[in-house]
Amino acid sequence: MAKRVTVIDIGSNSIRMVVYEKTSRFSFHILHEEKSRVRLSENSYQNDGYLQEIPMQRTFDALKDFISIHNSFKSRKMLCVATSALRDAPNKKEFIAKVKERLKLNIKIIDGQKEAYLSAMACANLLPKQQNALSIDIGGGSTEFAIVDDKNISETISLDLGTVRLKELFLDDKDINGARKYIDKELQKLNISDKNILSLIGIGGTFRAISTAIMKIDKYPFEKLHTYEYSKNRLEDFVVQLLNTVDDEQLKLLEIATNRFDVIRSGVLILERVLKLIDIKNIITSGVGVREGVYLADLLRNSKHSLPHNYNSSVRYLIDKYIEDKNYSNQLNSLAKKLFDLTADYFCLDKKYRFELAIAAKLYPIGTNVHYYSKNKHSYYLIQTALEYGFRHNEIILISLLNRYATHKFPSSSDKKRYAKLLPDSQSLDSLSYILSLSIALLTHKPRNIDFDLDFNDGILSISSDESLFLSRNAIDKLGEYKDFRIQF
Repeated sequence: MAKRVTVIDIGSNSIRMVVYEKTSRFSFHILHEEKSRVRLSENSYQNDGYLQEIPMQRTFDALKDFISIHNSFKSRKMLCVATSALRDAPNKKEFIAKVKERLKLNIKIIDGQKEAYLSAMACANLLPKQQNALSIDIGGGSTEFAIVDDKNISETISLDLGTVRLKELFLDDKDINGARKYIDKELQKLNISDKNILSLIGIGGTFRAISTAIMKIDKYPFEKLHTYEYSKNRLEDFVVQLLNTVDDEQLKLLEIATNRFDVIRSGVLILERVLKLIDIKNIITSGVGVREGVYLADLLRNSKHSLPHNYNSSVRYLIDKYIEDKNYSNQLNSLAKKLFDLTADYFCLDKKYRFELAIAAKLYPIGTNVHYYSKNKHSYYLIQTALEYGFRHNEIILISLLNRYATHKFPSSSDKKRYAKLLPDSQSLDSLSYILSLSIALLTHKPRNIDFDLDFNDGILSISSDESLFLSRNAIDKLGEYKDFRIQF
């Protein structure tokens, strides 16, 4: 597969492009992203689905510029897909032929089931593990559903429910009841009544707008939309608030972005009716969808569209990009897990924190390549921003804070207060921080292989080695004492 790949997604409301770059076999990151709200399907639903000249021209012009961006990054492959707007249009061949002739761009129209599958497959690979979750991707012309259960995807379906479609067919005439009846009739095609759905995965612009608004209103402490979670009750309350708005000023007060004012109500109506069908407790926001699905389908075409077990592309990307001494990273990871296993009961640590501690140790060196003397600060920032896929927010915050304070001091009271709802209790946080700092201190001399043995009894960690471990002893002395924990060589 090419190192750089451009994906273009032509939707009913917007077209988007992303340039991805591989850093190793299954790891990647985004080099560039662009979006244009061309509203390709504008006025088409009132004209038997026929695309209109002005929206087609807007889309053509945007595609022309997208190709220019693609060329500037020297991307070696371009994958361009189109969904509902072109899928439904009787005059789609005219537009596709024009793009192919003048721009040399091949547009692949994907059917509704394929669209649902691609979105769900992206979630299955790039969200934390889900059990019996229903994904919903609300677009401008259609809405796609699928059941995601770990890496398994089933019950993929696309319904003729879209924000632009409903706006033009019903809401422009203020026919709310007509819209609800139409939505309910379409939703009868869903086959989920006996599926024991546990969570709802929200994909697409409508869901991103709603989750962003809730995040702001609730003063959520972490500004990352992907994997943002909240309760069904919170979503239902917000849906009622949105549907009760009478003008754009009220939408603005509810933190809805201005570019969503004209279509947010139709998207919210779809959500309102879906929430009445499923008995769930949890909502999880997905920052990935069709574009990531298209890219992963190409990347994983020989791997059954699934990343390897226990493989995380974000962790691998950070290691590929920022760690030169991978042996040291692996040693820190191994040693931190060893120390955790020895001392977890003594420190009264929940065993689930072993995972976050191990990732924090593995990623500790990433800040060094940015600036040595502020490496902890840069590790903290890189983890919070780039540790994207496969992690929940509480995991990201814990891993980033452990790196921020490693070797220096325990996490500050201000950070503990700021992230209180996402962190373990203060004592557990301090103990995890101490274990990471101790791991770093023990490897101060950076041996080719770990050259000491550990034993722990009655609050005393015994370290035995044929080497002097002079620098490690000094580093441990600088750490100071922690509770009644003792170290002896």
